[in-house]
Amino acid sequence: MLPAKPKQAAIAIVGFVAALYLIELIDVITNGALDAGGITPRELSGLTGIIWAPALHFGWDHLAANTLPVLVLGFLTMAGGIGQFVAVTATIWLVGGIGVWLIAPEGTIHAGASILIFGWLTFLLLRGFLTRRFLQIALAVVLFFLYGSALWGILPGQPGVSWQGHLFGAVGGVLAAWLVARASRQTSSRPELPGNLGV
Repeated sequence: MLPAKPKQAAIAIVGFVAALYLIELIDVITNGALDAGGITPRELSGLTGIIWAPALHFGWDHLAANTLPVLVLGFLTMAGGIGQFVAVTATIWLVGGIGVWLIAPEGTIHAGASILIFGWLTFLLLRGFLTRRFLQIALAVVLFFLYGSALWGILPGQPGVSWQGHLFGAVGGVLAAWLVARASRQTSSRPELPGNLGV
């Protein structure tokens, strides 16, 4: 349910958030020059935004609103180890970015770590049910009570908010949970091999 090495996991996610603040500081110093690096839908130049968008924010308020969820959900996502965390995050990052690039309105720029937040949240909500692990299910229930209302953010309606980023981040989290559960089932179904035998 929690990372096997919580201290290292905490250092890693705090380091990630520190990097987000450093990037925003550079953006402020350069008068918002980095903001143009977000996802610009259906423009070839906007494809590079898929790489950068989750690390960029439109001001300190935007970053501050994402900070606590990134810390909490990112830390909990590391429960499966750093390798799984990287794979899950990469899946969310790519699926979220590609989805935004495909369907968001033209002439807009999309950025923010909420792609990751919604992805990590849906991953954590589904992981336990797909792997049938009680403690992970219990964690999912707690997270649903804490953050479940945020899932309304996948629907259009709030001006200035990329619901497309929320939606496809969440889709990436669902895909990541399914892939992790499938890998877990394949590992548990492998026949045990006999120990080393001397000749």
